[in-house]
Amino acid sequence: MTSQVSSPAEQADEAVVGEQRKRVGAKDVRKLDRVIIRFAGDSGDGMQLTGDRFTSETASFGNDLSTLPNFPAEIRAPAGTLPGVSSFQLHFADHDILTPGDAPNVLVAMNPAALKANVGDLPRGAEIIVNTDEFTKRAMQKVGYDSSPLEDGSLDGYQVHPVPLTTLTVEALKEFDLSRKEAERSKNMFALGLLSWMYHRPTEGTENFLRSKFAKKPDIAAANIAAFRAGWNFGETTEDFAISYEVAPAAKAFPVGTYRNISGNLALAYGLIAASRQADLPLFLGSYPITPASDILHELSRHKNFGVRTFQAEDEIAGIGAALGAAFGGSLAVTTTSGPGVALKSETVGLAVSLELPLLVVDIQRGGPSTGLPTKTEQADLLQAMYGRNGEAPVPVIAPRTPADCFDAALEAARIALTYRTPVFLLSDGYLANGSEPWRIPDLEELPDLRVQFAQGPNHTLDDGTEVFWPYQRDAQTLARPWAIPGTPGLEHRIGGIEKQDGTGNISYDPANHDFMVRTRQAKVDGIEVADVEVDDPHGARTLVLGWGSTYGPITAAVRRLRTAGESIAQVHLRHLNPFPRNLGSVLKRYDKVVIPEMNLGQLATLIRAKYLVDARSYNQVNGMPFKAEQLATALKEAIDG
Repeated sequence: MTSQVSSPAEQADEAVVGEQRKRVGAKDVRKLDRVIIRFAGDSGDGMQLTGDRFTSETASFGNDLSTLPNFPAEIRAPAGTLPGVSSFQLHFADHDILTPGDAPNVLVAMNPAALKANVGDLPRGAEIIVNTDEFTKRAMQKVGYDSSPLEDGSLDGYQVHPVPLTTLTVEALKEFDLSRKEAERSKNMFALGLLSWMYHRPTEGTENFLRSKFAKKPDIAAANIAAFRAGWNFGETTEDFAISYEVAPAAKAFPVGTYRNISGNLALAYGLIAASRQADLPLFLGSYPITPASDILHELSRHKNFGVRTFQAEDEIAGIGAALGAAFGGSLAVTTTSGPGVALKSETVGLAVSLELPLLVVDIQRGGPSTGLPTKTEQADLLQAMYGRNGEAPVPVIAPRTPADCFDAALEAARIALTYRTPVFLLSDGYLANGSEPWRIPDLEELPDLRVQFAQGPNHTLDDGTEVFWPYQRDAQTLARPWAIPGTPGLEHRIGGIEKQDGTGNISYDPANHDFMVRTRQAKVDGIEVADVEVDDPHGARTLVLGWGSTYGPITAAVRRLRTAGESIAQVHLRHLNPFPRNLGSVLKRYDKVVIPEMNLGQLATLIRAKYLVDARSYNQVNGMPFKAEQLATALKEAIDG
């Protein structure tokens, strides 16, 4: 797993943790190896902020973790309705983990809608912390409750903690000059304080965050801190919470290093910056805001000091057009988008194929078609990335496997684009983009050297001895054409979308030349050097599970479960989807059965069956959510036995 955490001695604030334990007093402290918590409420209740703060403190404590934010596409869905429920799930443990967890052990439900939308995911015996103040007759009727679930026995199979969060928050803030409505907004901080007490999370980081976030409104900062502390003290003093829980840091599972919590989009942004520094090129992002890719634009716009230039265009076509122009001008050029934006950018991607210029096309996939499910995840853009252009326009395609791996995937995409002078698709998705995990910050010596040599002078001699510059003279090994900076004396050349003559780059309608250029562009992509796939097969299995992208976590977790149960199964996970690794065909032919789980209707399976004539079996899901490990384990067990 790419996400790992260092020792607690290096990361935990022992003084704070020790003081918290003293204050717990005589209450029972129960040790756990892992916990899955889900915060749920209205999209205006601050559930994403609450989950993010709990995650940050958990990361600083030294646990391994994985998160799953889940929120509506509407800016502000109707309050108290099922479509308006926003949730944040966090899985943290004292060992390495792979997914946000299949089912929460704890649900914090801020209103009836949050309870109804999420209670079906809970296992029997799970804890439910309910904000009883919101369970009014009208609020319950709005989501279809005929009677109160807190009183009708429907929650008897769970450990229910009724807490008047709103009332307690308002009471805790009565000394502040706030209206009741303003005070109620801090109830998420009260809940965060309570959960921080329950799981012995550090508190200093959250208090510092609140002071920083509301630096221009010190009264609001003080009120939120007061609510946070009130929640912590409520846990300590109330008789309803007789037990707190301890999840030790994941100290022994991972190598020592400097770690931080990171989301996929943030890791990708950092990877792009690192790539530009390693290439010694300015970074240019031409982009149009689109969920779930916009955070990359937001983050890169903060780093002008690293030579980053961001351009928020008026539309998707202008965004990639500007990026391709920047590539022509000698920048490491990037455009970020999601599936609908890729459709609009496709003509310019084809132009980049024709011009043979380095360009990174970052597609953070989401549910489709059309506008589809803007805030939900999917893997259904693979065939669009492979073939979604007119003519024969081959483009390399790579995909990260975890949020932290987005950093390395960005470096790899840049390596391919710069070395082979080609646009490259990087396929992340909403699950990776918004999810987070610990990331070991690499040393500079670990990063690849991506420096390129621009064309400096003539590269071809005519029959009469004249030395000239041929813009489509190719490197014998990579088939890449020279990269000439505009304005360099003697290196003037045409660009455009009409077919080029081999070597000279002049416009050509010659049939034989077109055939040669099409085959050459394909050969260039086919010849890209990528690492062989690594096969995880400790027991000589007959069944192989093959995955790509964000299915890595659920697949690997499912494989672990099966092996623990005594089953034999092999695993391969692809980063490079075009070209495929050279040893993939021989690996596939070693197994009697090949199963490919995907969050689409079988796009990788289609490619594998066509290229290798392997009877690959698809296991598919397109419900906007990532696979669950137990679900995959069941499906893979059926494949083994079938």
